[in-house]
Amino acid sequence: MALLDEYEVEQRLSRMVNWHLTRGGEIERELQLADFATALAFVDQVGALAEAANHHPDILLHGWNKVRLTLSTHSEGGLTEADFRLAAEIDGLN
Repeated sequence: MALLDEYEVEQRLSRMVNWHLTRGGEIERELQLADFATALAFVDQVGALAEAANHHPDILLHGWNKVRLTLSTHSEGGLTEADFRLAAEIDGLN
């Protein structure tokens, strides 16, 4: 899958409310959920989407109710359409 250029990344991010570009060139979203059980259930849902897409985000469950998702296509060394497609699917979960 081809890397997206800076313009393409900015265009896609401009249409997304909850994601931002990190200094490392990844896209990231932080969520605060109701409690630990809800956060863990959300992580399970993200995991199912990731497995179906064969595209796996970095997931950090921290605090007692926070989840940080970080996406990039490691095999390509940056952002591809797969990252934004999975981000949109994740946004559809809540």
